[in-house]
Amino acid sequence: MAHSHDSHDSDKPLLWAIAAIVLLYSLTLIFGWPQEGTRLANRQHGEGHAEEQHAEAAGHEAEPGAGDPGDHAPKVKHPPYWMVIPFVLLLGAIAVFPLWGFTEHWWESNLHRFYVAAFLGVVTLLYYLLFHQHTVVAHWPGHDYVEPTSGPVNLHGTWTVLANGILYEYIPFIMLLFSLYTICGGIRIEGDLPAHSLTNAAFIATGGLLASFIGTTGAAMLLIRPLLETNSERKHVKHTVIFFIFVVCNCGRCLLPIGGPPLFLGYLFGVPFLCTFSLWPAWLFVNAALIAMYFLWDHFYYYPKETPRDIAVDERRVRGLKFSGVFPNLLLLVGVVLSVGLLDPSKPLPGSNAHAPLYLREIAQLVLVGISLALGSQAVRRANNFNYHAILEVAALFFGIFICMQAPLQILNVKGPALGLGHPMQYFWATGTLSSVLDNAPTYVVFFETAKSYSAEFGLPEPVAGVAEHLLVAISLGAVFMGAMTYIGNGPNFMVKAIAEKSGVRMPSFFGYMVYSLLILLPLFIVTTLIFL
Repeated sequence: MAHSHDSHDSDKPLLWAIAAIVLLYSLTLIFGWPQEGTRLANRQHGEGHAEEQHAEAAGHEAEPGAGDPGDHAPKVKHPPYWMVIPFVLLLGAIAVFPLWGFTEHWWESNLHRFYVAAFLGVVTLLYYLLFHQHTVVAHWPGHDYVEPTSGPVNLHGTWTVLANGILYEYIPFIMLLFSLYTICGGIRIEGDLPAHSLTNAAFIATGGLLASFIGTTGAAMLLIRPLLETNSERKHVKHTVIFFIFVVCNCGRCLLPIGGPPLFLGYLFGVPFLCTFSLWPAWLFVNAALIAMYFLWDHFYYYPKETPRDIAVDERRVRGLKFSGVFPNLLLLVGVVLSVGLLDPSKPLPGSNAHAPLYLREIAQLVLVGISLALGSQAVRRANNFNYHAILEVAALFFGIFICMQAPLQILNVKGPALGLGHPMQYFWATGTLSSVLDNAPTYVVFFETAKSYSAEFGLPEPVAGVAEHLLVAISLGAVFMGAMTYIGNGPNFMVKAIAEKSGVRMPSFFGYMVYSLLILLPLFIVTTLIFL
């Protein structure tokens, strides 16, 4: 284990920034602002709150007397359908710009990504500022209905949309990813084991389990390098990386909300933290099937194709696994998990009726990041080639995504039942198909809101965060599993591909990868649908 705690100049500005944010937050606690935010977030609307949600979904007024005396939900009118265009254009840019020769290198800059995302976000906000003179549903800091500002400029509605997207959704989302990404960057696993089929299958299985507990990004970054080092003497490696993407970057992450962005967004929308653990039968079936397929394919087809010389070198050139940076980062990862589970401002603290102040969870995660950077080994981070490029890419793009998707979400809140989606199988394939070619996080949100409207419209039983449980299962599995269908289905897919190519592995093209996913994953998902949905 490395014990070097030498200072790294590039981290000093970030450490100072974390210290400043923590200090400012401490000052707000003195004035009681986060506590007031929590009070507003948990404000009770009376027994008629469910009727208000039904009214919102159906686009009509609640019955008089619902909720507080004399209080009822106002009529909510959705934006015009053409307001989905900024959202579609942004997702299209994410899908096409990395593949189009004209924009391929330009798109590699996170600043350029932010330009595109911010521009389309501003277009969305300008619509609400100048044209949307209707009531807007607010989610931050608490559920409310905001009437438009009188006059030509709708400041109230525009601020509500911005707060919904950034303060309510984006900040908790990006802070979780940032903390997991940064802390995992301080842990290194290195070594060169005999590259047997069982060894590689064990790597993939371990990553599939870790993905639910430290996120797909963390699990992939921990294990892809030792897996590639182990297979450095073999010639046939790309199929191993492909199955690694299938399991570690996607299908292994559905047990806890911290496994990936889609389920964490569900958690932010009210899905209980441990609710996703009920997905374990489908998780076990899909991942066990993939690992078994990999083992059989590699053991009986690819491994025998290796030359005797390469196998001899692989058996002779062996180095045991070495773990570096485990302290303090493993404890810090546990701290991140506990912060998500215990510091949700919408839920009482364990053994108490009190709620955590607003954003205490995110501040705790920032503190854990600061401890990792201050006490962890910088030598380990350098050996991992750690940098912030990948998380900055996510931050730049999702800043625009969370703003642009407000209009489609409002449309779905009102018109969701009219889409005709009612069976879990329909939600699984609709969510999954879009998650394959678009970003699976906003896709999850779109169908979550659709199912919420449908559940309210038809009074479906056993709702979880307003969504019938059987529909929530289908949406969750579709968003998680089918992100593996393409390189762009989930962020770590491309990250793993890039690391493998830098290590000399010739990975398939975008459509070449889809040949593997269509032949392997599509039949498996059909069987999964028949068994579990």
